[in-house]
Amino acid sequence: MVTHSKFDSAMSSSPLDASMRLPPHRYKTFSSKLQYQLILNAVRKLQESGFYWNTVSGKEANNLLSSEPAGTFLIRDSSDNRHFFTLSVKTASGTKNLRIQCDSCSFFLQTDPKNAQSVPRFDCVLKLIHHYMPSKGTSSAGNGRSTYFIYSGGEKIPLELLRPLSSSMSTLQHLCRKTVNGHIDISSKRDQLPHTVKEFLQDYDAPI
Repeated sequence: MVTHSKFDSAMSSSPLDASMRLPPHRYKTFSSKLQYQLILNAVRKLQESGFYWNTVSGKEANNLLSSEPAGTFLIRDSSDNRHFFTLSVKTASGTKNLRIQCDSCSFFLQTDPKNAQSVPRFDCVLKLIHHYMPSKGTSSAGNGRSTYFIYSGGEKIPLELLRPLSSSMSTLQHLCRKTVNGHIDISSKRDQLPHTVKEFLQDYDAPI
């Protein structure tokens, strides 16, 4: 039997930084210990990403993105207690907010509630975001990937994630790590790297 845990109390008992805790009014319930660990890892990586805006509201996200070009996005905590994270993205029709769905072992986006087909799932929020971004030097229509849409208020809007909106300044080490993670051809050479460097890369294994 799994005991449901509250997000805030669980975080307070963890060895992670206190800044990762949610304020008391945003309690979240875990469905399992696996989901608890999944969320802990997600928060840790998101805080290193530089585009995690924590507890900003949907209205605040709209204000932050209002003057940004279409395709700019950010990740924030969901204001819905049934969910943990929300993707806010600027589109040609304004800012749209997509709840990042989460089960015990993966994150996914359900952009079309009427679509019964399986959607891509990931063990990391950053990997999910990267999946929906175009490859470098290509547009979303020419990157060889599927085209995804947001269905909102009767509209069918292309989901384009082009540029994250920075919430903090990244260190030079982190920028270098993202660059290394973005080079697929280096994967086979990682075993040749010093152990401390390999650990540093594994702690944040996304190129964004």
